[in-house]
Amino acid sequence: MLNLGILGVYKYYDFFAREFAELIGIEADYLLLHLILPVGISFYTFQALSYSIDVYRKQIASTHDVVAFTAFLSFFPQLVAGPIERATNLLPQFKRKRTFDYTTAVDGMRQILWGLFKKIVVADNCATYVDTVFADISNQSGSTLVLAAVLFTFQIYGDFSGYSDIAIGTAKLFGIKLMRNFNVPYFSRDIAEFWRRWHISLTTWFRDYVYIPLGGSRPDTSRLSPIAFRLSPSAYTKCIAVRNTFIIFLLSGFWHGANWTFVLWGAYHALLFVPLLLKGKNRRYRDTVATITLPDGTIKTKWLPSLKEAGQMLLTFALAVFGWIIFRAENIGQVGDVISTICSDSLLSVPFLLNRIYYITMTFSIVLMILIEWFNRNKSHNLEMSNISLKWQRVLIYALLLGLIFFSANVEESQFIYFQF
Repeated sequence: MLNLGILGVYKYYDFFAREFAELIGIEADYLLLHLILPVGISFYTFQALSYSIDVYRKQIASTHDVVAFTAFLSFFPQLVAGPIERATNLLPQFKRKRTFDYTTAVDGMRQILWGLFKKIVVADNCATYVDTVFADISNQSGSTLVLAAVLFTFQIYGDFSGYSDIAIGTAKLFGIKLMRNFNVPYFSRDIAEFWRRWHISLTTWFRDYVYIPLGGSRPDTSRLSPIAFRLSPSAYTKCIAVRNTFIIFLLSGFWHGANWTFVLWGAYHALLFVPLLLKGKNRRYRDTVATITLPDGTIKTKWLPSLKEAGQMLLTFALAVFGWIIFRAENIGQVGDVISTICSDSLLSVPFLLNRIYYITMTFSIVLMILIEWFNRNKSHNLEMSNISLKWQRVLIYALLLGLIFFSANVEESQFIYFQF
């Protein structure tokens, strides 16, 4: 409770105080604390909570090693933006002797390079256009807002998954293995699969520490609550499952920040998820798209998805893009303005573009990212070179990525989006 109390005061007190003051019609300044939000507080707070809960559940023994515990809470690669690690995974690694492994270190450097490419080349360049458009919503056409929403979709993915790759790769240099946080989410065939592949550490945290303790999708029906005395066990189970789904999605949205747009974003994804849950289709896609599992257990990847899979991926991507509009907006009113403009005749106009060089560079970098991730979608990370045996081919890829990074590097400071959470 102490951890949640600190998080609540720093992150949410001013928000609720402001909402309360507006509700009763008084000046909010007298109630606000104006505290500076510590960087990454949501991440290491949840990490500390996982330790306390795991010890309480007897899933891990409490540690008396102060150095190991402090390192677990403040391991610098993932301290400010995750992945949100578990004590069961990370704490034992600090207690055992580690030796330098050249192969692991090289793989870590590859993952760092891929993370830098996604952040500097893809995310930061997308941000140039997105920030320009969202700074002046009222004067934009529907087509421009759609293009900005699509670019923000790639921006937030390149930014956040890029940080995760850098953190995981850096940890490998120290002989520490962090959990994977992204697994090609934009190749998902429905929203349930999207959430198994997006921000995996947060999704599984809410699943293990909130959703399942609440009953998950299979609550205990041996003792029905009084409010459900007229419901059959199956109907009661579905009601509780829907309730629990909305709880974790709303909490996930609110975890991102003290703004109603994040809550709305969480509710939107809950509404998309619930039909799959009720139909029992929320776990149907456990494999990776366009793959075939042979009788001997080996996985064979196909060059292209089927028409059905392509349609499913495009639909899921479009639903995610719409959700990112809500996420990116500054307030609920701006969400309405963006949607109303997109639904107007201006959707058929030519979108605003910065310049030809920017357009070509942006398109090339996004296509390159998609292609590399597509052909490495079954790898442990998307720049793993296990399928490229010739050294000159690997060097050529490294040189291309490094060239794009130096060409696209912006001298202005560009923080990671999730630093604010």
